[in-house]
Amino acid sequence: MAVGTLYRHFPTKTDLVASAVAASIERVADEAEAAGRRLDDGANALEELSAYLARVVDACAANQAVKAAAQTLGADGVRSGALDRADVALARLIEAGQADGDIHPDVTVADLHLLCGSIPTGGSMADRARWHTPVMAGPTTRARPASA
Repeated sequence: MAVGTLYRHFPTKTDLVASAVAASIERVADEAEAAGRRLDDGANALEELSAYLARVVDACAANQAVKAAAQTLGADGVRSGALDRADVALARLIEAGQADGDIHPDVTVADLHLLCGSIPTGGSMADRARWHTPVMAGPTTRARPASA
């Protein structure tokens, strides 16, 4: 793409970064919806949620430059239909896991957003795997008793 064409599509750096962030959110939504389809085919909700979070961790690490640029330019607040799609798919996974008794009854999609905010994007693959293990203990019923 020539520079002129680039500027016609993205008049500012913020527009370019916002587009990259939006594309990343699309991929996250696609992953969440794919997990939902596997759930429909009989997959375990907790396993799908765990695998989804592992993929998001890897994607965040791979896209850390985009995330840093988005924060610097103020484009990280992008809210799109793709994020809404991801939230709907994640809510289905959570509800199914709660129905199975594997996910704590008070876990919400907002909790997953909080967890994702703590992803160690600058760490090694081993650090990301270490993050995943204790984080997945939080939403599960196996890790804590039901609240009174």
